[in-house]
Amino acid sequence: MIYFIGAGPGAADLITVRGKELLEKADMIIYAGSLVNPALLDYAKPECEIMNSAVMTLEEVIAAMVPAAQEGKLVVRLHTGDPSVYGAHREQMDLLKSYNLDFEVVPGVSSFCAAAASLKAEYTLPEVSQSVIITRMEGRTGVPPKQKIKDYAKHHATMVIFLSAGMLEKLQKELISGGYGADEPAAIVYKASWPDEKVLHCTVGTIAETAAANNVKNLALITVGGFLGSAYERSELYNPTFETGYRKADASKLQIKPVTKTHHKPGK
Repeated sequence: MIYFIGAGPGAADLITVRGKELLEKADMIIYAGSLVNPALLDYAKPECEIMNSAVMTLEEVIAAMVPAAQEGKLVVRLHTGDPSVYGAHREQMDLLKSYNLDFEVVPGVSSFCAAAASLKAEYTLPEVSQSVIITRMEGRTGVPPKQKIKDYAKHHATMVIFLSAGMLEKLQKELISGGYGADEPAAIVYKASWPDEKVLHCTVGTIAETAAANNVKNLALITVGGFLGSAYERSELYNPTFETGYRKADASKLQIKPVTKTHHKPGK
């Protein structure tokens, strides 16, 4: 069996219990060496064969996994974060199907979740943003039509931008071109959950400047949106005046005042 496992955002104890147990049993581990915390390899048994996919091509990864699986070995393909987000594991799974090999995917904690934890923020705030756009800048790998940064910026939803730390000046221009004001809140999270993590608050107009001042050139997520501000409405879910299938409405229990009645307004 071959398992595609999400290693989590970085911290070795943020892998799932299932993922850790499979690492302990694995006969072969092929890990994304440029992104996965090597401390996770400490879970492997001494005789496990370990390979770094950072120096391998897709063809070489498949050539290593297939014979091992055909021999009945337990193979782990260890991806950073969650494999479904910029994990490039679909092409691997499709090739494995052609060999009639079984595989499973074990989800992991994505770095965009770890970034929110580091920011102590909630991406989905009532009356601020109820949608999260996960995207990246167009670089050597293109993006489909109507899926550029400026297209998404028009929505003023929460944005989490991957794989773009080397193009921050261009990113700023795209965000502003799409409708964000230069003074709207943004944040850079470098290596979320790692020991050398950096959390940098800034504005849309100072993203590149802030990154340069803190020597951030890669391995960072850029977050943009009103969720980083102070204005939002109280959730109805735990509001005493809101009736649910588990609780009757009772306005007499309302004691907490709304946080605010004004909201961050997107720049023009």
